[in-house]
Amino acid sequence: MRRLETRWGILMALPAILGFLIFTIGPMAASAFFSFTDWTIGASPSFIGLDNYTAMVGDELFWKSLTATTYYTLGSVPLVLIVSFAVAMLLNQKVRGLSAWRTIFYLPTLVPAIANVVLWIWIFNPDFGLLNSLLRQGGLPDSQWIYGESTAVPSLIIMSTWGFGNTMVIFLAGLQGVPRHLYEAVSIDGGGAWRRFWHVTLPMMTPTIFYNLVVGVVGTFQVFNQAYVMTEGGPNHATLFYVYYLFRKAFTESEMGYASALAWTLFMIIMVVTFLMFRNARRWVYYEMAGAR
Repeated sequence: MRRLETRWGILMALPAILGFLIFTIGPMAASAFFSFTDWTIGASPSFIGLDNYTAMVGDELFWKSLTATTYYTLGSVPLVLIVSFAVAMLLNQKVRGLSAWRTIFYLPTLVPAIANVVLWIWIFNPDFGLLNSLLRQGGLPDSQWIYGESTAVPSLIIMSTWGFGNTMVIFLAGLQGVPRHLYEAVSIDGGGAWRRFWHVTLPMMTPTIFYNLVVGVVGTFQVFNQAYVMTEGGPNHATLFYVYYLFRKAFTESEMGYASALAWTLFMIIMVVTFLMFRNARRWVYYEMAGAR
């Protein structure tokens, strides 16, 4: 009977296993091989060893794309975490129409990516866009937003807060799991709202904050839609994000070998950054059963 259950279990899991091997492991193994070759679409790959990786050292656009992506990550992730955490705390209150408010704040996340980008192109338009119209009404100078080299990435960082719904929902779930008796203990000791937040809410939410931090960093290192649809990497390569540069190398310039090397370099960068975040998490992430780890 146990053997029969094992066979049926393997049989039921087989489609998922095959899908993972064929559509994930297979392409990863192929790209790892191609990263050591000089291969353009329509030609046969020729093995060149580590030349693709050493070529990155002298590739100005590689460093430009890595810098732009890091800049975007350092600006977008903290901003999204702060905004989504603040909204989650507001939506964790007992107020009238709470379900409607939660739906309203989550709706922007459901907007399709391209529709979202088209909407923000209008908002950022320097001539008749919403943001510059508000600035003019307030007597403030206009901005070029995504059309200015110095303001392009900050503009996209502002835009990233539009889709904070998923992060907000995770924070909201974490807030609802904070034990109520801890708040009561602080109140009995005479603590106010700030002490409840600082000594109870924030420590108990550190595992959730850490999870959203890791997911946010991994996600922003792979930002693509904004550069592809809105800016095409400009102006002057200011928004030439890493994955967009990889895409250009692969499907515009047909340098599939170099693009594969870029992909594996990004994989290693994300691995190292994630490892460092997990190592540092021991200092500030609090777990109820074991304190900070």
